[in-house]
Amino acid sequence: MWRSPRISYLVGRLSKLKVSNVEVKHGRCCYSLMSPPPPPDLTTSKPQTKLHPPYHNAGEIPKNYIGENVSRKDKNKYLLTTLLDLNDSKEAIYGALDAWVAWEKNFPIASLKTILNALEKEQQWHRVVQVIKWMLSKGQGTTMGTYGQLIRALDMDHRVGEAQKFWEMKIGTDLHSVPWQLCHLMISVYYRNNMLEDLIGLFKGLEAFDRKPRDKSIIQKVANAYEMLGVVKEKERVLEKYSYLFTKEGPTNKNRTNSREVKKKGQQEESRKVSPLNFLKKEPEAVYFLTA
Repeated sequence: MWRSPRISYLVGRLSKLKVSNVEVKHGRCCYSLMSPPPPPDLTTSKPQTKLHPPYHNAGEIPKNYIGENVSRKDKNKYLLTTLLDLNDSKEAIYGALDAWVAWEKNFPIASLKTILNALEKEQQWHRVVQVIKWMLSKGQGTTMGTYGQLIRALDMDHRVGEAQKFWEMKIGTDLHSVPWQLCHLMISVYYRNNMLEDLIGLFKGLEAFDRKPRDKSIIQKVANAYEMLGVVKEKERVLEKYSYLFTKEGPTNKNRTNSREVKKKGQQEESRKVSPLNFLKKEPEAVYFLTA
């Protein structure tokens, strides 16, 4: 049977590949069965690494294989050591954080908080700023606690101007609901850096919303600022208005004390009703009913 040169070439190639049952019909070549490869020699072959599909090459390792047996504590320690050893470049720090978090299924906000606290203990304020800014760039850690930690780190890193700018952009526009803890922090930053006019402006903004300070140290800083600015009348006004904070029997302390006493008294009454020991002390004859 005549075959075209192209068909003959193809049949020859298939024969070299050990293809059986080659048929030529109507000028087309087809095959129905390919000879199976020879079985591996178990005596000489090396054990192969078991990989789940679609990973067929030993060089391709699934993400969930990397670090799955490493404890969270060791991962945190590794990142902390890496951050302390790197230079101050933003690219190096951000690159290390990106690589560390790449294998996490969920953003490890709790681990990063632990690392930030460890960096604060080491007084690595520049590192704290870098880590928090990286978190914020990822849309994570957008809480008042993180904002306060960033402002404190910026102040300790001698970047008070940047701290003030961040305050005005993220926090200071909503003074009627900002926690007093953050307000006190910013007042302290202004006071420590001799930014007295900014301090007075912040306190007046809080007073405009009828915010009541809870710590006498805030009033003392405000009074000192008024005195250093030469506004003695405002100093006297503030000290008189919030004089209750400087007395032990002030309204705030008294209310707290009364609430504690009422709560403690209520708990004691409940314990008398429930405790079987007190019941036995008052009613000795009840022992019979308990032991019967």
